[in-house]
Amino acid sequence: MQQSRKIHRKGMKRQAKKMQMSNAQKAKYRQFIQSLNVPYTNEDLFIQAFTHSSYVNEHRIRPHDDNERLEFLGDAVLELAISQYLFKLFEQMSEGEMTKLRAAIVCEPSLAKIADSLNFGDYVLLGKGEEMTGGRKRPALLADVFESFIGAVYLDLGMEAVYQFLGDYVYPKIHDGSFSHMMDFKSQLQEYIQQENQGQVQYQIIEEKGPAHAREFISEVSLDEEQLGVGRGKSKKEAEQMAAQKALKKLGSEIATLKID
Repeated sequence: MQQSRKIHRKGMKRQAKKMQMSNAQKAKYRQFIQSLNVPYTNEDLFIQAFTHSSYVNEHRIRPHDDNERLEFLGDAVLELAISQYLFKLFEQMSEGEMTKLRAAIVCEPSLAKIADSLNFGDYVLLGKGEEMTGGRKRPALLADVFESFIGAVYLDLGMEAVYQFLGDYVYPKIHDGSFSHMMDFKSQLQEYIQQENQGQVQYQIIEEKGPAHAREFISEVSLDEEQLGVGRGKSKKEAEQMAAQKALKKLGSEIATLKID
């Protein structure tokens, strides 16, 4: 029995092969990578970044030809790149605040949303089972592919290319408030006001508009009857958070630069 298992394992090793693609198939990836302004030199590395383990298993390709190792590397590279950017951008932001903001950026929902906006799902190589169960739109899979892609950029082109790619597709989102829903601006504002002993903060919903299924709320935050900011949101809480963010900007708090008009 033991001898039989050894023979079987040897047979599996012999069956495992390097992934091969036609020139037409590779051209699809070349065009896509070029459209992202990534000046690649090793196209196979980027194709690997889009290769899910289910595809490798189904086609009996060598196990390490999937994107899991690239994902491991990309995760670390991404954390470093985002950490450095926040450190340089927000000189007065505390370690705790930077940690919260980084976590809001380098998390599955955020990375999946960015990957989806770049149509990464259209290029993932999947096994039939994963394909049939909607793998191309699965947030965990998309986030993993994004990290794998970052790993490929780093290995092929170096850290400067990673910064360039993030500068095109991620860093601007930090400025336009895409991750602000993960930040508690109301608490930030309250702490700021208390430190300065400036008075009492009050919130008021000044307008509601739109149909019931797409309601929009407009909130005003004031300090001793002086308006500090007005925010909009799909809920009262979101509107208040955005108003607080505007107030922080007006008061000159560093965290307010997360959204630049």
